Amino acid sequence: MFHGKVLVAQGGGPTAVINQSMVGAVLESRKFRAVELIYGAVHGVSGILDEDFYDLTQETTHNLEMVANTPSSALGSTRDKPDLKYCQELFKVLRAHQIGYFFYTGGNDSSDTVRIVNDEARKAGYDLRCIHIPKTIDNDLVENDHTPGFPSAARYVAQAFMGINLDNAALPGVYIGVVMGRHAGFLTAASALGKKFSDDGPHLIYMPERTFEIDGFLSDVKQVYERYGRCIVAVSEGIHDASGEPIITKLSRAIERDAHGNVQLSGSGALADLLTQKVKDELGITRVRGDTLGYIQRSFVGCVSDVDQNEAREVGEKAVQYGMFGDRDGSVTIKRTGHYSVDYELVPLELVAGKTRTMPDEFIAASGHDVTDAFRMYLRPLLGSGMPDAHRLRPNKVPKILAVRS
Repeated sequence: MFHGKVLVAQGGGPTAVINQSMVGAVLESRKFRAVELIYGAVHGVSGILDEDFYDLTQETTHNLEMVANTPSSALGSTRDKPDLKYCQELFKVLRAHQIGYFFYTGGNDSSDTVRIVNDEARKAGYDLRCIHIPKTIDNDLVENDHTPGFPSAARYVAQAFMGINLDNAALPGVYIGVVMGRHAGFLTAASALGKKFSDDGPHLIYMPERTFEIDGFLSDVKQVYERYGRCIVAVSEGIHDASGEPIITKLSRAIERDAHGNVQLSGSGALADLLTQKVKDELGITRVRGDTLGYIQRSFVGCVSDVDQNEAREVGEKAVQYGMFGDRDGSVTIKRTGHYSVDYELVPLELVAGKTRTMPDEFIAASGHDVTDAFRMYLRPLLGSGMPDAHRLRPNKVPKILAVRS
């Protein structure tokens, strides 16, 4: 352990519990005499580059606790994807401000940033502890059973489709809901946890781990619709054909791309609209509706898993403990133990940095458009306590008197 300043930062998409990790790191850092000051970078790595810092040493514990229970990124986030030169500039700023401990909460790209900064510090012989704190609603960080942010987003998706199912049962038709997930289908698969009865939706779930075929999709929808008189579809924004081409690029003439050159998959609502139109045109079903759950999945107030909150706090605390007690760099990971409990491990940054985890085969049904009981067992404890339930009337029908409806 050595004396120095602590810098915490948040990167990537906000989540409902990312502030728990930040506050956990701040409050845990306050316990150590070796910590001189605690800074927070405004808007992640871009804030570091601009030397735009908050002095979190001056924050009250009470206010930090209130912020911890507030969704989204209190420090602000960034979509900057640093390369080597960018990280070299980051290191210069950290060195100038005598930062001794760098805690960065984020996903795949953020872990890679921590790795590169750590490498630069070693090359320069500068004593800097670099710890990556996991976060992503996509649940696609390797080495982790699951990642903070995912359980709360999954809870929202499950509850959203529970409500969608009730609505669709009252006024039957085809409903298509597009869920976030470019490469991993965990969040889309969470829609299955909204089902209670065998005929509840979603009836079809399409994830990027399986090839999506337009004709097969239309055939699936037709079969479900003929069976139930309605059909609810949960589809990942990242669905693609056999060649890996996103389905949205096959259906749309105008393709929008983000700052990193990636095809904009669901933010515009285009995929839902295109699939909806395809069902109308090819199957002749008149009542077809589509939605894109969009950003609302990430930081929805009032739909937060208490399990997620607790674990997000602990990964922030463990990051500091690893940095202070172990004088080690790495990425904090969540490991499942027992029926449901977790332990935390620090793994080398290179094991996590820039890598993407996808849903294992045992979580995906043989049909390719549903999940297995193994996935339901995996996800259920993560959703936390107080999950709502949906009920229906028993069909005690009164015998008809007039056989023909006039």
